[in-house]
Amino acid sequence: MAAEGGEAETQQKEESKRHTYPLVRTCDMNDELKTECMELCVTACEKFSQNNESAARMIKETMDKKFGPTWQCIVGEGFGYFIEHEVKSLLYMFFGGTTAIIVWKCA
Repeated sequence: MAAEGGEAETQQKEESKRHTYPLVRTCDMNDELKTECMELCVTACEKFSQNNESAARMIKETMDKKFGPTWQCIVGEGFGYFIEHEVKSLLYMFFGGTTAIIVWKCA
């Protein structure tokens, strides 16, 4: 019985672990833009951890200011996407476990 309780605790701890580093799923940006965008996404998600809409707004507005207009951003969980974007302007990543972030520039 005690062994079963210990196993259940271990399994529960493992399930509650979430990666806190950005996990890039798809990206066609150059390295400099990718690094800057990833840092911005991490900062926004940490600052607005309970409000995905505010995080997306911060990412979009910052990208528009730094790299010109027409950037788009979605932050959330459990969504699919099909988009058209400019070449070398797509980043799809995960942060904090299940929070997905997609950033792209429209033509």
